[in-house]
Amino acid sequence: MASSRFDERKRRLSGVVAIPVTPFDADGAVAPESYVNLVDRLITGGVDVVTPNGNTGEFYALDEAEARRCLELAVRAAAGRASVVAGVGHDVRTAIGAARHARETGAELIMIHQPVHPYVSAEGWVEYHRAIAAAVPELGVVPYVRDPKIDGRQLASLADAAENVIGVKYAVPDPVRFASVARDAGIDRFVWIAGLAELSAPGYFAVGATGFTSGLVNVAPSISLEMFRALRDSDFRGAMACWERVRPFEELRAADGNANNVSVVKEALAQLGLCRSDVRPPSRALTDGERGKVAGLLEKWGLR
Repeated sequence: MASSRFDERKRRLSGVVAIPVTPFDADGAVAPESYVNLVDRLITGGVDVVTPNGNTGEFYALDEAEARRCLELAVRAAAGRASVVAGVGHDVRTAIGAARHARETGAELIMIHQPVHPYVSAEGWVEYHRAIAAAVPELGVVPYVRDPKIDGRQLASLADAAENVIGVKYAVPDPVRFASVARDAGIDRFVWIAGLAELSAPGYFAVGATGFTSGLVNVAPSISLEMFRALRDSDFRGAMACWERVRPFEELRAADGNANNVSVVKEALAQLGLCRSDVRPPSRALTDGERGKVAGLLEKWGLR
């Protein structure tokens, strides 16, 4: 079991885990001032955890230096007011280097992206995460599980080998599978984070999650936090009222096999004057019709 030194980090993970976007300037480079302002807006809005270099942050479109810069900006913006969870991944050596940089920069936790290697064995998955966790025993570690082949046995084995693995971001779109995996691994052993954002959160909370990740929170922190409070208090009627409000936005993000996931969030932020809407390939800019839908939703939420 993880020692009490991780208790506060675990408490914060049981909430809205924000995945900030990575804003770019007119030349396509990371825009530092916009990044700091966006993270500050999340934290002043009530968010306790931010994850720079998550998928909504276009992790796989950033080079190593850019990812490190984003983490440094996030830690600076947080200024101790929220926990920073650094997204790390790629090959083991690169991930360990990023994890050590996170420790040196002042992050409290790392989130390890699901390995994208085409040949992932269950044993290899455990060893990949164990090696990274062992390199930074001072940091809390959160595996990002997107592969339905990973079950409770692998998670329990990982926790046995690395006590700093304190949470699981579970993003397999199957709440029944999640309920089984969580109980086989040990429902009280980890903080279970619903990794598919607001639309999936009620189903996952019903069977054991205590936090959820969000990209929408970049745009409307109050709505995401309202949903979390309702779910925390087992007020599913209230949570579903929030669900109805965000459904069109989240479905727009999920369109075309999730191709619009980041583009919709950045377009909304651009319409609010908070950053440019630019995304990097393989993401794409929205069409005029899609931009109009975003504008309508912002107006409906009272943000414009």
